[in-house]
Amino acid sequence: MPRSVRIQYAGAVSHVMCRGDRREAIFADDGDREMFLSTLGQMCARSGLRVHSYVLMSNHYHLLLETPEPNLVAGMKWFQGTYTQRFNARHRLSGHLFQGRYKAIPVQAEAAGYFCAASEYIHLNPARAGLLDRRQPELLEYRWSSYPLFVGKAGLPDWLRRERVFGALELPDEGTGSRRRYRGWLAARTRDVLEREATAAEVGKWRELRRGWYLGSESFGDRLMDWAASAVAGSRRASYSGAGLRAHDEGEAGRLLARGLEG
Repeated sequence: MPRSVRIQYAGAVSHVMCRGDRREAIFADDGDREMFLSTLGQMCARSGLRVHSYVLMSNHYHLLLETPEPNLVAGMKWFQGTYTQRFNARHRLSGHLFQGRYKAIPVQAEAAGYFCAASEYIHLNPARAGLLDRRQPELLEYRWSSYPLFVGKAGLPDWLRRERVFGALELPDEGTGSRRRYRGWLAARTRDVLEREATAAEVGKWRELRRGWYLGSESFGDRLMDWAASAVAGSRRASYSGAGLRAHDEGEAGRLLARGLEG
């Protein structure tokens, strides 16, 4: 069966995640995690992609990626393929490491609330997974995310961008005060997660990142549908009915965007 058309556009921001094959671990030790981040940096240097947040869990990862050029598919294909090759070589293994296609959820980044929610969702993964000390929860305990880099004094790697996340909270990119305020803000969100006191709006946005097909307003979803319909109409590899292309319900949108946005 031919592979389906995929939707890409310049300036897109996406929440990208992928699990290990059969939900197995994609990291055997910290050396693998360092190798993953090194490969991620190389992918950004090759393709121009920008990372705004990340977290590495035991059997999956989350990235908040921006594509100045419409090349998410090419970048991610190289990234996952290269990391798999390096992982297998390091551990003398062969075969698949990831479960298959990564999931890419478009984020309405021009709306600060949605962009901030995506970054927050990524940074709070260790809290939701129960990896923190509940008596004194501190996200800095978990080193394998962009959060410790965001609030630390050391410089960021070239491929990791902090200014847009801070800007969404109206914080200057530089300065001890901004880092302290961001740490305080995320500490409050961490307590909300552990005490199950997140607002209904926050929970709704997190649910969209887990199960939905985009994170943004209804008009943003309509724009995505228009882009997807245009791409499908121009592709010789896919055939959809006019009624299907006109449907804007979540089920149809999810099926269409799954074809268009997953790599």
